[in-house]
Amino acid sequence: MANRLKEKYVNEVVPALVKEHGYKNVNEVPKLEKIVLNMGLGDVKDNSKSFNLAVEELAAIAGQKPVVTKAKKSVANFKVRENMKIGAKVTLRGTRMYEFMDKFMAIALPRVRDFRGLNPNSFDGRGNYAYGVHEQLIFPEIVYDKIEKIRGFDICFVTSAKTDDEARSLLKLMGMPFKA
Repeated sequence: MANRLKEKYVNEVVPALVKEHGYKNVNEVPKLEKIVLNMGLGDVKDNSKSFNLAVEELAAIAGQKPVVTKAKKSVANFKVRENMKIGAKVTLRGTRMYEFMDKFMAIALPRVRDFRGLNPNSFDGRGNYAYGVHEQLIFPEIVYDKIEKIRGFDICFVTSAKTDDEARSLLKLMGMPFKA
């Protein structure tokens, strides 16, 4: 499954990008470097059972154990102390990255309610694309009966592209369904 997307990148996307942008060297062609999944869990920071359930869900979605993120400093208004667990993140690279991207585009996105395409303007100015998933239920690994609460998380596609236009054409050629 993952090799399918990697082969598509090597055989179809690279030649198309070279033709479109006129790169002189194959190493100049932008590529997907990593995918970062980030889930903020400040709402269950006091409930360790709920926190662990959410971390397990993120692990099931990513296929890799998440890193628990901790608060850098105390914020009295949010009742957050320094070093308190407030989130989880996973960085996917290599084969797992391509597997996740394939699963995200082929299985998860079609399950989003009223989906009309991804926003083509969610780039950060440096060639990285971010998308916020509203509910974890769109992934097939999540069993509806076992979830405690519907949670969302952020997905960031980090590319080696210098500009947003290069990154947009890279992701579009890889199969990302952007709005027209």
